Amino acid sequence: MKEVYTLKDLDSRDSLDAGAAKPARLAVLGWPVAHSASPRMHQPALDANGIDARYIRLEVEPGRIAEAFARMRALGFIGCNVTVPHKLDALRHCGEVDPDARALGAVNTVRFDPDATRGFNTDGPGFSRAIEDDFGVDLGSLTVAIAGAGGGAGQALATQCVLQGVAKLVLVNRTAEKLGPLVERLRRLAATTGIVPLSFEDALLADHLRSCDLLVNTSSVGLKPGDPAILPASCLTPRHCVYDTIYQPPVTPLLALAAGLGCRTSNGLSMLVHQGALAFQHWFPQTEPLAVMREALAQRG
Repeated sequence: MKEVYTLKDLDSRDSLDAGAAKPARLAVLGWPVAHSASPRMHQPALDANGIDARYIRLEVEPGRIAEAFARMRALGFIGCNVTVPHKLDALRHCGEVDPDARALGAVNTVRFDPDATRGFNTDGPGFSRAIEDDFGVDLGSLTVAIAGAGGGAGQALATQCVLQGVAKLVLVNRTAEKLGPLVERLRRLAATTGIVPLSFEDALLADHLRSCDLLVNTSSVGLKPGDPAILPASCLTPRHCVYDTIYQPPVTPLLALAAGLGCRTSNGLSMLVHQGALAFQHWFPQTEPLAVMREALAQRG
């Protein structure tokens, strides 16, 4: 069995399942995808529920999502998760898209039903549940700032915030102009949320962020060794909850800075497990995989 599979491995069941005790029927699709922790939580959940299926990592080049879906359907896959950079393409190539996924603007969970390929998004709800678990507060009761809001993850979480009725949402991006279409879409969804688009260089950045309850990093800054904290210390106060969607490394420069200033902090592992459990329930209704998934990730670090 391989750590990472490719579209070539989907040529036949014989090549895909060679040497495996169970058939590959679920996957996470990404480019790259070797780092994904999804199999570490989904496989134990499958095993605990007595489901005869294997969950694999599938590396798919940009622009080949439609081909991947067709090959997976032909081989009898139940569904898949979709990660960077394929979430927008996945939405385009699903025959039916859940209204919440349509609002969030991306698909991260796919189910191959006999009559249609159906798309869902569990990132937004998974984020909401993670915030409630980690900080003991309802997302909708907070004022929120999102750093890196122009990317796919940032847009999905910003939409979730608006759907839950946050009073104020500060969107921070390298260029504020790029946020224009997102801001227009969010304002159509909920006119009651005050939306403030800013660049990282804006003179009012620190003032706006200090007035928020929750600061969230959805950018990739913090993934690589030597990355700086995406926000300066001047933006943080001890009253803040700070959430970084990055989970590897578990303590990013932003989280280290925030903890040093007395903030409450958490990383993206909680969002990963919550969105994963919700995805699992799209494939297997009536299951309760969260506890098994959480334990599996905790055991294997």
